[in-house]
Amino acid sequence: MTTEDSMDDDVFEALEDNPHLKVGEDTHQLKNTPSPTGYRDYKPPAEVLKLCESDTIEDSNQTVHKTILLGDSGVGKTSLLVKFDTGKFQPGNFSATVGIGFTNKVVTVDNSRVKLQIWDTAGQERFRSVTHAYYRDAHALLLLYDVTNKTSYDNIRAWLGEIREYAQDDVVIMLIGNKSDCGPDRIVRREDGERLAREYNVAFMETSAKSGLNVELAFMAIARELKLRQSGQKDSNKFSVQDYVREETQKTPCPPCST
Repeated sequence: MTTEDSMDDDVFEALEDNPHLKVGEDTHQLKNTPSPTGYRDYKPPAEVLKLCESDTIEDSNQTVHKTILLGDSGVGKTSLLVKFDTGKFQPGNFSATVGIGFTNKVVTVDNSRVKLQIWDTAGQERFRSVTHAYYRDAHALLLLYDVTNKTSYDNIRAWLGEIREYAQDDVVIMLIGNKSDCGPDRIVRREDGERLAREYNVAFMETSAKSGLNVELAFMAIARELKLRQSGQKDSNKFSVQDYVREETQKTPCPPCST
């Protein structure tokens, strides 16, 4: 898989032609073979299922807030996660042995530590049944489209329909237009993303894993909302993800685009 914004989420390819490969088998020896994570009867490893069923990490009493990255294949979900997790944009290839991967990241919100368990999912249609299993206990969903790919934007309504069907009613949703490093390949206008977000009453921002624009802000806005909900201090009159994002993005506007 490549961590560039143009990545194709190849790590999630199905192993339909190789049913004998077992989960956990060394994928470095199978460089040209898809991973088993999209296999028809695939079941995540026990440790992944355990994390998915629990809201706490075993060695800590700290609540884990499950945050899932969703969107079509190639919109840059893994790039966004890697940028936030490491602070780096790392061009090149890397392997993964599990198709639905996750990482734990602790952030500080108002002098309090908030632990996000961020899940990176496959975007291909044939893996939706696997992804749906992870919606149920999600606290937050970051739904991405690619501003250079109109189809990925057009599919957002279908993704939101699935979210409404499978996720909790109070899940925090943020719509993200990724790859906004303002090149001539932009097709989807910022105004289009804003309009769609208003229609579904969700927060919206544009990001770029390459430049780092708004990457940290996206996760910090989610963390702030989740912290307030956990503490019981949530008051829609005092804090709104949409308002917070709007105020923060106005402080650091996107540089002029060529489109």
